[in-house]
This record gives sequence, C-alpha cells and structure tokens, in this order.
Amino acid sequence: MTRINSSIIEIDGKKIGEGNKPYIVAEMSGNHNGSIKNALKIIKTANECGADAVKIQTYTPDTITINHNGPEFIIKDGLWEGRKLYELYEEAHTPWEWHQEMFEYAKKIGITLFSSPFDYTAVNLLESLNNPIYKIASPEIIDLELIKKMAKTKKPLIISTGMATLFEIEEAIKTANLEGANQIVVLHCTSSYPAPIKEANLSTICEIREKFNVITGLSDHTKGTFIPTLAIALGASVIEKHFTLDRSKGGVDSEFSIEPKELEKLVQDCESANIAKGTPAFKPTDSESIVLKNRRSIYVVKKINKGELITTDNVRSIRPGKGLLPKYINKIIGHRASRDIEYGEAFELSMIMGEVSLD
Repeated sequence: MTRINSSIIEIDGKKIGEGNKPYIVAEMSGNHNGSIKNALKIIKTANECGADAVKIQTYTPDTITINHNGPEFIIKDGLWEGRKLYELYEEAHTPWEWHQEMFEYAKKIGITLFSSPFDYTAVNLLESLNNPIYKIASPEIIDLELIKKMAKTKKPLIISTGMATLFEIEEAIKTANLEGANQIVVLHCTSSYPAPIKEANLSTICEIREKFNVITGLSDHTKGTFIPTLAIALGASVIEKHFTLDRSKGGVDSEFSIEPKELEKLVQDCESANIAKGTPAFKPTDSESIVLKNRRSIYVVKKINKGELITTDNVRSIRPGKGLLPKYINKIIGHRASRDIEYGEAFELSMIMGEVSLD
C-alpha cells in the first residue's frame, strides 16, 4: 500500500491537518450562473462567512468533452437527466477570461482561490496565475497523465475519490508522489447530486487515513450541513461544499449547494466538532475536577463510640467524596473505632484501631 507523509500543509498562512482548525472550501462550480459579478460576490460572501478558500473549475466544454449527439453524451438520470454533456458544461464552465480578475480579487480581500483543472491547458493557465493548490475531481482520479501534470508543479494536491476503488485511489496517490507531490489531501466523496445520507459512508475517511497516511477530508454533496460536521468528528481536516448566493435563483448546482447562513453555520459547527473531538482522556478534565467531591465515599451514618465495632449499620457509601473509597468498605467492617466518631464524618483509616491492609 502506498504511504506518504501526512505532515501539515500550509496554504496562505493557514495550516491544514491534524491538530489544526478545519479547512473549509466553498465550491463555486457553476453557481456564478454565467455572471462574473456573481462569481466575485460568491468569493466575497464566502470570505465573510468564514470559509478558508473558494474553489473554481477550469475547463471549457471543448476541453472536457465533445459536441456530439450520441447516446453516451446524453445524461440518462439524476439531477441533469436528459441534458447533453456539452451543453451542460457550456452553461456551467467558468470562462477563462474571468480567471485573472477572480484570483486578483481573492488575494485582495484575503481568501484563497484555487481550481480543479481538467486538461493540460487548464494547468498551464492556472500556473500563470500562481494557483496555490490543485484539486483532482473525482472523475479525473483515473486520468494519471493529468495527475502527473499537476504533481509536477510541486503544489499541494487535493484528490476526490468519488466512485473510486481502493486500487484507483492508491494508484492516483502513487502517481502524484512519484512526480514530486508529497503534500496530498484525500477527500472521501459520494459522486451523486445530491447524495443520499445513507450513502455517505463516512467511516471511509478513517480507512483512507489509516491506509495511506494522508490528510483526509470530505467533498460533500448531501443537502444541509450535518454530514460534513459529523465528518470533522471522525477526523476530517478539510471540508468542501458547493456554495451559492441564493438557491432560488437556480443554476446547475443550486439544488445541493448551501447558502450564506448555512455556510456560516457549517464553519461554526465544524470548529465546534473539531474542539469536541479533542484527544483521548482517561482522567478528570479541568471542568470535572471541581465536581470530584460529588463522587461516593465512605461516611459515618451513625455515631460510633471509641472501641465500638464498625458495621454496615454505622458506615455506608454515600455522596460526597471526601472519605475513603467505597471499594474498601469490606476492609474496614469488623474493626474497632480508634476514637469517638460523630455522625456525618468522612471515614478515614486513622479512625481504626491498629493497622488495616487495603491490598
């Protein structure tokens, strides 16, 4: 099994990986609805909502498919049923002439912008714009030559794994690694739009981390924000979620995209989930230390005179926890009191005549 170093990745001053805050990526995809004004507003709003990055997609309909009417070029089911691939990508693509302005604007307002390229020419364009991260979309995980092209830039790679087998994931990671990419994030993904919760299979995140020793995350297509929040608790470091300004305005991805208030909630909930995950602990926490006194312990529940036998009638395990531990009660029964012991006193070994072994 291919294994690489899952060391921390740093992008624009933000660290990604275990022990750091979740890295939240707002996926624009086609939600600009053909308007650069909308595209810039999505970048601005994502930043205001607390996202760490915005991701776009760099392709044209001619670089991702061909204009053909054959049955295999017509979508048979799902959200885009009946649509021709070429026409769908024509509507959804982000025009290349927008890219420079978008990258410059993102830098100006202080949010990272990066892209998924879908052919060599897209990588070349993005390199000219100093694209800081490359995202390999789920369908492209099997395009090893495209992965090589991105890996040779030595930039961090994010790989989505929708539909992929374990072998295909390993092959993609190995290919990237051999070409010099050693900063890799692998995102579990269900490539269904929208994805049903019953197919989220979030335990896969843990398997990916264990098998490949990489930073992991989730590219999520379920509705709402519950599933990505849960993914953080399972060890995801990166969350990618489609983002739109207003679902009611429509668009190719609007149905499974979240709106600004939902993105704000996602950021906040993921941070809370990350904090709640914490680290394994088998001792009282700081807040628990103040209630340790409320544990049970042995107390005198009936006055005992000096020399009198200690019995189950005059000592008992009760709250609070100032006295001897309850597990020792049978060790003290039958011994005699070394002094007068008043009702309500916490029991101590010094109250017994002679020595008592607690072993």
